[in-house]
Amino acid sequence: MQNISNTDPALPDDSACKVCGQATICDHLGVIRYQVPFGDPRFGKLFRCPNYDTAIDTRRQEILRQIGHLDALRDKTFETFNTNVGMLTTLENQSLQLAYQFAWQFAQNPEGWLLLEGTYGCGKTHLAAAVGNARVEKGDSVIFITTPDLLDHLRSAYGPSSEVGYDETFDRIRTTGVLILDDLGVENPSPWAQEKLFQLLNFRYVEKLPTVITTNVDVDRFDPRIRSRILHTDLTRRAKIVAPDYRTASGNETQQLTSNLHLYADMTFDSFVIERHLPPAERENLERAVDRAYEFAENPRGWLLLMGGYGVGKTHLAAAVAHHWRQKSTKVMFITVPDLLDYLRVTYDPGAGSSFDQRFQAVRKAEYLVLDDLGTENATPWAKEKLFQIIDYRYVTALPTLITTASELEQLNERIRSRVMDDRRCSVFAITAEGYTRRRRRKP
Repeated sequence: MQNISNTDPALPDDSACKVCGQATICDHLGVIRYQVPFGDPRFGKLFRCPNYDTAIDTRRQEILRQIGHLDALRDKTFETFNTNVGMLTTLENQSLQLAYQFAWQFAQNPEGWLLLEGTYGCGKTHLAAAVGNARVEKGDSVIFITTPDLLDHLRSAYGPSSEVGYDETFDRIRTTGVLILDDLGVENPSPWAQEKLFQLLNFRYVEKLPTVITTNVDVDRFDPRIRSRILHTDLTRRAKIVAPDYRTASGNETQQLTSNLHLYADMTFDSFVIERHLPPAERENLERAVDRAYEFAENPRGWLLLMGGYGVGKTHLAAAVAHHWRQKSTKVMFITVPDLLDYLRVTYDPGAGSSFDQRFQAVRKAEYLVLDDLGTENATPWAKEKLFQIIDYRYVTALPTLITTASELEQLNERIRSRVMDDRRCSVFAITAEGYTRRRRRKP
């Protein structure tokens, strides 16, 4: 990325920019940093490239989502967030509504910091991603990253095979227009990690750069230096979501994990919309998808894999199946794969209320299991192994399992792919219709 010395830079004679098609002054990123003295309000910040034409917003948004790690979270918007869940108490619903309000206000005017607190599965990551997606639509440069992934990126930048050096990687993250740091506090609290996080957050604190932080950890357990920055009342708005905790002592492990399903309370077979004005092929595909899901809900033998792009209705149908199962059994688990892995990782915390083996066995032996968004998880060796162990056990024992994925089969882990492609065990259905938002916008 180039530093621009004034507000109306001359265009250098260079190759055409991949973003706007003009001579590039932004290294094909669509954002620039002005070379101004310290104290100038533009110092250290990224701005939309002056060559960028608003007519290509859609293309730029796709580029920004990929750069900012939001591509897999494009369906996490304010429109898809449920703030009134029937099975929650009034206090719990009020906490969801307040967090939604704070996040929405921040997305409209991203100034200062926003801190979202709450347990796994309560919706804080959804709201944080909704902020990111909203700002991407406005043309902002956004980076969404979990804290462990952030530290892994920085560590890998030291390696001799890294294409981007540590200084450039760190500078890009700490100066980005909007930084969303997910799951602060679950990282390995080594001195190196604490120092890097402090340097990052202190820079954004001093420069008052828009920052969203989510955590399921008591803020009092943070490094005191980081805690003092985060809790600065003039800078940070704080919202704590008081939703059901997977780790509470009430109920068994299976009942605790099903709390994720309440976030999808409005996703039933009755609420699944198939627009009348769709072309016959798309309409038929969606009707067959509903029929196949309902058939599996009524007669859950073997597995069902629902494939398709983001927003086509996979999660809606998966939740509808889970709600159907809940009418005859309490032992139903519905969870996204990244949340599942977090749910297992947290047992390594000394303060965890249950052991890894307890949670792991509860998941893989659940009477009914829905794994949403397979392929969006952080594919570490540990994650690959745990996922395969769960899926392989359910494959061998033929326990009813529904899986959704936006990935192609060839992109899935090889061992997992071998299980879901066995037609003796698993039925695969691909939803080929366009996403709901695009379908709805079509003129009848």
